[in-house]
Amino acid sequence: MDDTLRTCHPAVSFAYFALVIACAMLLMHPVCLVLSTLGGGWYVARLLGDKGLRRHLLWLLPMALLAAALNPAFVHQGVTILAYLPSGNPLTLESLLYGLAAGAMLSAVALWFVCVTDVITSDKVVYLFGRVIPALSLLLSMILRFVPRFVRRLRAVAQAQRHLGRDTQTGAPARRVRSALRVFSIVVTWSLESGLITADSMRCRGYGLPGRTSFSLYRFDRRDGAVALWLAFCGLYLLGGGLAGGLRFQYYPMLLSGPVTPLTASFFAVYGLLCFTPVLLDALSQRRYLVRKGGIPRAGTAAFGAFWLHLSPAALPRAGGCVPHGPSGRVLGPLRRLRLRQDHASPPAEARPAPPRCGRGPYPLRRSAAG
Repeated sequence: MDDTLRTCHPAVSFAYFALVIACAMLLMHPVCLVLSTLGGGWYVARLLGDKGLRRHLLWLLPMALLAAALNPAFVHQGVTILAYLPSGNPLTLESLLYGLAAGAMLSAVALWFVCVTDVITSDKVVYLFGRVIPALSLLLSMILRFVPRFVRRLRAVAQAQRHLGRDTQTGAPARRVRSALRVFSIVVTWSLESGLITADSMRCRGYGLPGRTSFSLYRFDRRDGAVALWLAFCGLYLLGGGLAGGLRFQYYPMLLSGPVTPLTASFFAVYGLLCFTPVLLDALSQRRYLVRKGGIPRAGTAAFGAFWLHLSPAALPRAGGCVPHGPSGRVLGPLRRLRLRQDHASPPAEARPAPPRCGRGPYPLRRSAAG
């Protein structure tokens, strides 16, 4: 199942990312920083997988640690002195914690921007800003496409040069530098030529002419309206919490936070739900999908074990509607490739009918060569 926020209207997706990134930069409370970082990390893992999340954490963690180390080295405010640096300046607890908070904030914002580049594609940028600021929208869309395309071309050219015996990772250092410069020159030339072709194509399609119309497949439906209302509620509620001081946390000159009340707890709860809104949308979409498909097996359904194999009448074999099974109860032939759906509400074993077997005699059919 595709990501639900990706399938929403571009205006809704853009509003969500604008709201969550603004809150991640403005709210420096430790609870808000933890929620924002966890929400951004989960969404990156949802979009790019665990491998993509680990790849981004390789440079996010050193950046956060660097920010945490540089702040107490240059900022010496605070009343809690932990030690004295060789320069004679004090190392305070407040400056150290503020450095950690700044590193967490930078990491959270970077994670959310990774999600933005994956969800808000170039065609969505053109759709959102094409009529208002066409030049800027085109520039943003080309920037979003330039870096991934440049990396793909760089890998393709490097692989082609490697097969020609001009590897950039083996050989003498001077030869490796010459090979790398050759690859970079080819990719830059390729990109410039592609830019000229893009400009000619835009000119032929009438870009910039007055009265030019556009076509879009995006439609604002009821689901988008519900998500927009939810984002408006979260934004107004968090704005009220910020003005009331419920989300304020002071680092200098001493650590100071507001009292923990049910009202402040509700602010944190709403912010957590905002950060994990993609989780809620995916859960609601999956629940709607299961309800629409139904959890009770219908006619023409073969049950075995804890799984239900849904078959259409045309997919059933002609030999009495039986399903060929192996000795271990596995479906044989092309039917084995059909998707199995686990039914948690399956009937008990004594009430579950056994699937009929094809063939004569007590022995089941053997697996065919095609299966």
